[in-house]
Amino acid sequence: MSVLLETSVGDVVIDLYTKEAPETCLNFLKLCKVKYYNFCCFHNVQRDFMIQTGDPTATGQGGESIYGLLDKTSMDPRKKYLPAEIHPKLKHKVTGTVSMAIAGASTGSNQEVNSVLGSNSGAGVIGSQFFITMADDLDYLDGRYTIFGKVAEGMDVLEKINGAYTDSNFRPFKDIRIKHTIVLDDPFPDPDGLIVPDESPLPTQAMLDTVRIGDDEEIESLLPPEEEERIRRQKEAQARALTLEMVGDLPFAEIKPPENVLFVAQLNPATRSEDLNLIFSRFGEILSCEVIRDKKTGDSLCYAFIEFEKEEQCSEAYFKMNNVLIDDRRIHVDFSQSVSKLHKDWMVKRTGARRDGGGVGAEDLNLEQRSRYRDDGGSGRVGQRYDYVFDDGRESHRPSQSRSSREEKHRSEERSHHRERDSSRRYEGSGAGKRDRSADSRQSRTRRSRSRSASPGSRRRVDDRERDRRRDRDAYRSSGNRR
Repeated sequence: MSVLLETSVGDVVIDLYTKEAPETCLNFLKLCKVKYYNFCCFHNVQRDFMIQTGDPTATGQGGESIYGLLDKTSMDPRKKYLPAEIHPKLKHKVTGTVSMAIAGASTGSNQEVNSVLGSNSGAGVIGSQFFITMADDLDYLDGRYTIFGKVAEGMDVLEKINGAYTDSNFRPFKDIRIKHTIVLDDPFPDPDGLIVPDESPLPTQAMLDTVRIGDDEEIESLLPPEEEERIRRQKEAQARALTLEMVGDLPFAEIKPPENVLFVAQLNPATRSEDLNLIFSRFGEILSCEVIRDKKTGDSLCYAFIEFEKEEQCSEAYFKMNNVLIDDRRIHVDFSQSVSKLHKDWMVKRTGARRDGGGVGAEDLNLEQRSRYRDDGGSGRVGQRYDYVFDDGRESHRPSQSRSSREEKHRSEERSHHRERDSSRRYEGSGAGKRDRSADSRQSRTRRSRSRSASPGSRRRVDDRERDRRRDRDAYRSSGNRR
């Protein structure tokens, strides 16, 4: 006794345990016979645990037995549900075990159903929902759910369903539905009033309302891998550009590098800007040509930017000058991808507008129609000067001396100061040669002590002591001459 389930991802054949669970198998066979499971989706897919279906409402709260389906007017729970059949020999040991979902056995209306059915064991009732296990040795399910069959064919289809992407409620984002059910063998007689339809009935409006992404819709791209990789990189580049715009490193995300600027690499360190200007000038007028150098050492970084007046001239130079030998080096020529200068101009205009109290928009910058890649006359910014903190009546200006020039001036002043001090010491030393060594040493100690002393009082005391020594020395010499 078997049933064939045709799903949107493949066919599954289920063999039934008609002897161990006859009432459950009869209920399942007759529901398949009247096409009750057609268009039912797998609403509960828990990976490597189980997959569940059989609820027309796709909520996990619907479904009924074949007796409740045949007698819609009856409110008797005995006809809507069946008591669960728990067979002690049937276990959830292997993948593909088919069991009926149980309702009841706890509180509320389900407890009322159990009491009506006389189920004191708390096993619950079954309707139309069933699940298929996707793991071995699920022994904690034994004795709680009604096992009534196993999957005989279609384990690969079950693996596809098991790998579906689901939401937080374990429902797949893309619908996986039962398309058709075929009863291969039915040993049970049909209940009274059962009518087998000639063809599969159309889904009701309630079933159509449960559709998320149709099983016939494609959510995965059908493009070649190369095209998908190109699109992915393009999206990543756009995201990075948007991030740079947010942090202020780009004027706007859609900025493009100038098309009339060439990037020249692999230059000889001895190649100068004038040399490149002379070589590339045969293709047209060059607006700027600069070999990029290190800020500290001034050494060439072996690459340069050349801006032409027209894009046609730039393209011609690109095709003819690539891999040309210049100063014993094969240069590499490509179109510039740098927007640093454009960003610099944008920052200058933005800061200037802020100072004036106005705003700058992208339409005011004219970034893509620049006439110069490098400013003429050096890197100085016109109008970019510092202001005094206090208004003292003097005109605001920026000091013309750079930091390096100020440091050089300070060092030159220190050197001149040391030279003056050394010359004064040599002059004092030549005058003191006429005196004796003891007096010279005393005077040198006096000068050192005088230079170390900081207060005027200490200098005055030193001068007094020196004057007393000179007076005593002169008196001694004069007394010796009289003798």
